[in-house]
Amino acid sequence: MKRRLGRAWRSSGGRLAALFAIAFLAGLWLRALPISLLAACALVLGYGLLRLARFAARLAGPRRMPAADGGGIWDEIENLTRRQQRAAIADKRRMVQRLRAFRDAASALPDAVIALDPGLRIEWFNAAAANLLGLQYPADLGAHLPNLVRAPRFGEWLRRGADEPLPDLPSPADEERRLDLRLIRHADDRSLLVVRDVSQLVRLEQVRRDFVANVSHELRTPLTVVHGYLDMIEPEQVPEYESILHELRSQSRRMTQIVEDLLTLSRLEARNDLPQERIGMRPLLEALRREADALSQGQHTVTTELSEGRDLLGSAKELHSAFSNLVSNAVRYMPAGGRITLRWERDADGGARLAVTDTGQGIPAQHLPRLTERFYRVSTSRSRETGGTGLGLSIVKHVLHLHQARLDIRSEPGVGSTFACVFGSERLLEPLALAHAP
Repeated sequence: MKRRLGRAWRSSGGRLAALFAIAFLAGLWLRALPISLLAACALVLGYGLLRLARFAARLAGPRRMPAADGGGIWDEIENLTRRQQRAAIADKRRMVQRLRAFRDAASALPDAVIALDPGLRIEWFNAAAANLLGLQYPADLGAHLPNLVRAPRFGEWLRRGADEPLPDLPSPADEERRLDLRLIRHADDRSLLVVRDVSQLVRLEQVRRDFVANVSHELRTPLTVVHGYLDMIEPEQVPEYESILHELRSQSRRMTQIVEDLLTLSRLEARNDLPQERIGMRPLLEALRREADALSQGQHTVTTELSEGRDLLGSAKELHSAFSNLVSNAVRYMPAGGRITLRWERDADGGARLAVTDTGQGIPAQHLPRLTERFYRVSTSRSRETGGTGLGLSIVKHVLHLHQARLDIRSEPGVGSTFACVFGSERLLEPLALAHAP
């Protein structure tokens, strides 16, 4: 490339030198040297403007630039531009082919994919989106997506920022279908809405819940009978079986508690909301402290701290049960002489949290993500000794989920643990004294 440009410059330079030499000699012969040189400059300038005009016309024309057969610098510029033009056209073709391949692949996906602009207007969608959301091509291109999907949960999800997936949304095209939505943001504030049909998973989950609920309900009667007959047998009547009777009663009570917890979980999973009422946090903390003292029987020190003055909006029964579960866990799993602190405080995000902190043995970090799973135990032997069912934290998680809250667990072996129920600011109420003030 550099050699060709060098040859072109030398060729054009030679031609200019020859032109000015002829003009110089002609000026000497005609005794009009300035006029002759001026005419040569005008000729060079005119030729340059002519080639520049032709070059601009070829660039603006619809056809490709033809090859130039001269050896001057203008011919080399045109040929160089022609090569770059051909390379750009080839790149454009490859880009179009890749774009078509991408769109074909996206169109073949079983999940719906919708490309949205910063204003949530539809730029493109695949065939699955038309099937799952009832979109119509090309009528819905450019339409505002919230105007097409008229579900209150969907609109509220978008207003909150859509940072988390939206599960179990009925399809606008068919309410029997259940959808899972995820909004993926990318460059220039654009986003992709990915919608998956989870109807089969929802049906399987419902079958599982029904099975657990039915089995647990059916176990109630035989367990009640067994427990009743065991209570009828006095240890004094059969002293040689006293230890066996004690173990049978203990396991019977534990099995009954497991059944009751399973039924509680099934009931919570079947609900989408709970009754809403004002919960005074000061009397609730005092009630939790008394329960902890009664369960501890003086073996632990239980204190309360109230740095957040606002009350809570939710189900008093379910939240009290969830908080009591955390308190009873702290008492059961902490050695004698430890300290338990019940704290109602403001959260960094503007909400509030009820934290149960203990100075117990702590939990290794690898167990923390799985603590809310059903029947998951950090130490099987210790859980059985303390009478735990392995379902308490799972119940707490479901209760908090129904209150749009979350369970935050922090623990360090040898230092202690903190289980905090974190609520958003929309769940907080001003105290009654302030709420009724003018």
